[in-house]
Amino acid sequence: MSLRLRFHGAAHAVTGSCFLLETSQSRVLVDCGMFQGSKSEKELNYRPFPWPVQSIDALALTHAHIDHSGLIPKLTRNGYKGLIYATSASVDLCAIMLRDSGHIQEVEVDQLNRRNSRRGKRSQIEPIYIAADAESAMDQFRPIPYHQWFELAAGIRGRFWNAGHLLGSASLEVEVAEISDQASPTRLLFSGDLGPAGKMLHPDAEGPGGIDYLICESTYGDTDREETTPERRRGALALEVKEAARLGGALLIPSFAVERTQELLVDLVALMDSGVVKRAPIYIDSPLATKASAAFAHHASELEGGDKLLHALKAPQVRFTETTEQSMALDNVREFHIVIAASGMCEAGRIRHRLRNWLWREEATVLLVGYQAKGTLGRILLDGETRVRIQGDEINVRARIRSLDLYSGHADAPELAAWAQARLPISRNVFLVHGEESALAGLAARISAFVEPERIVIPRLDDCYELSAAGAKLLDGQAPRRMSPEVVGRLDWHNDLSKLILDIGAQIELAPDDKSKAVVIRRLRRALDER
Repeated sequence: MSLRLRFHGAAHAVTGSCFLLETSQSRVLVDCGMFQGSKSEKELNYRPFPWPVQSIDALALTHAHIDHSGLIPKLTRNGYKGLIYATSASVDLCAIMLRDSGHIQEVEVDQLNRRNSRRGKRSQIEPIYIAADAESAMDQFRPIPYHQWFELAAGIRGRFWNAGHLLGSASLEVEVAEISDQASPTRLLFSGDLGPAGKMLHPDAEGPGGIDYLICESTYGDTDREETTPERRRGALALEVKEAARLGGALLIPSFAVERTQELLVDLVALMDSGVVKRAPIYIDSPLATKASAAFAHHASELEGGDKLLHALKAPQVRFTETTEQSMALDNVREFHIVIAASGMCEAGRIRHRLRNWLWREEATVLLVGYQAKGTLGRILLDGETRVRIQGDEINVRARIRSLDLYSGHADAPELAAWAQARLPISRNVFLVHGEESALAGLAARISAFVEPERIVIPRLDDCYELSAAGAKLLDGQAPRRMSPEVVGRLDWHNDLSKLILDIGAQIELAPDDKSKAVVIRRLRRALDER
């Protein structure tokens, strides 16, 4: 019996976490996440899975974030009948987040189909799944406590360790029974996403030592943040709020609805209670965040500082917009106010409506408080683009674009390296995943201080490795690649086209008169005719 590990997501990119562990007896998935980023990567969500769905025996989920859980309803919709193992809090959050994901797809696909119909395109796009599929998938979830061994499939058992990243987040230890060339069980540890030291609401990430293979995230593998404290974090947030209030427009905070929103709420209410910043309305413009906040309140006893969260949720200046009408009414608010809305990378949800209404106003402020993957609108704004397209509209960016990385849910490079070192001895290989090129290279350089460089592996999308007593060996040609490795985790032609359209419009506007504008258009037409 051989042991193989396949990397079907989060390989040379941050999103789409999905790993397949297989023996001659069993096939187990670790995570089944949605791809985000460029349109080319997001198109993978619509394609068939790279393995027969019915061949999967079990699924273990590290946490509820959509880039780890978001394709589970597609999996069950396509015939997966097995169990889905996760911590109790992850199960509760998935019940909210997956249904919301299905609803967003229904709404956005309907809007896209309407736009395409107006443009004369007859083909209709189907959602990856709908809210009802997400609800059905929840019947297959089974909650598992931290530190308790459970059987995943024949010859494979697992155990969750607190990853300190999100309510219910876990690293997954897997033990595979004896295989042909090994005298004892093979032990693997999937880090999942790891939280930073001193993260609000959570203890530091933990995990076992003495493993054979480590599969470690590297989101911030090239980043060394300044050490922060709650006081420094709140002080930095206060400066941003004060400047936004001085300008008098909206302070828009694109934020993951689950956890980041709750953390921001705790600090904003604390700053207002103490008089450091003036009291102002705080709108939570996300039905998902509203439901998630209720789940956090339910699990408050499991959180560090859960009492502060309960206080913030009941503060009089905090207002939840649940209906579409309540959300749309925010466009009419003119005095200074704060809006926290999903999604954190500005790729979907109500934040795009808020941005369309405010980005072109100099009195507005957009505060980015989380990781922004390449190709997302959040990353494009962070990189300083002055014109963007949102739902087909061209918008000049005049709002202040600010970034505050002190709320990150991910460990930085020194913390990732320290966590990996605490897992020693690692007898065979370390696989680095869930990171862009520079982050992967940065973390590889750091951990080479205690792991020989030749034992550090950075897999590509759809790579398959055989795991033996001698270590990991790449098996070529085991599965067709769904994307060329050169385009994973990078800007694609969709991004280039969007920028070109904006640049053409800008050049035509800059032309001094109608004749000059016509010259620009004729040159562009000639270039197209000569292609």
